Amino acid sequence: MKKISIIGALLLTACVTINIYFPAAAAEKAADQIIKDIQQTTDSSQKPQSDLQSLKIVFYRLIDGVLNVVIAPAHAQQADLSIDSPEIRRLTASMQNRFSSLKPYYDAGYIGISSDGLLVVRDPSAVPLRDRTQVNRLVAAENADRNKLYQAIANANGQPNWFTQIKSTFAARWIGNARSGWWYQAPNGSWRQK
Repeated sequence: MKKISIIGALLLTACVTINIYFPAAAAEKAADQIIKDIQQTTDSSQKPQSDLQSLKIVFYRLIDGVLNVVIAPAHAQQADLSIDSPEIRRLTASMQNRFSSLKPYYDAGYIGISSDGLLVVRDPSAVPLRDRTQVNRLVAAENADRNKLYQAIANANGQPNWFTQIKSTFAARWIGNARSGWWYQAPNGSWRQK
């Protein structure tokens, strides 16, 4: 009888599991936010909005605010992914500072985004000799920071084992957020220009 109760207790405790699922949608949203922040540049070619456009925006926001008071908006609870920690801020700041140096090499087609989301010098012989060391140094530093960023996000969410999933999500979003004319590697290994 004693053996049966011990086995029964073991079976009951073995049945209790807690599944923590990777929040893929939240990860994509976080990746887009981080990538846009990193690639943010001041573009003086943008035209200011006209007064009429500004009034329309104010008008629609006012209507939206009134409707939200009258009809309570329904929101589904979504999984959240924390992307705010001192390490994440430090890494994104480093990447943002580096972006202005990388951008000319993206634009010239010397570097591209590999299918795993890391940067690659596409054709080292095409890079002018005077720039090769600089390009290789920038690519290596960027790739190191990207991998550290993915681990920092996983750690900030208490799930260090999410590294691979976060890296995979970011890989797709780096390519998705690439600017027109930049090169990226397709899953089959071929290079394509966006």
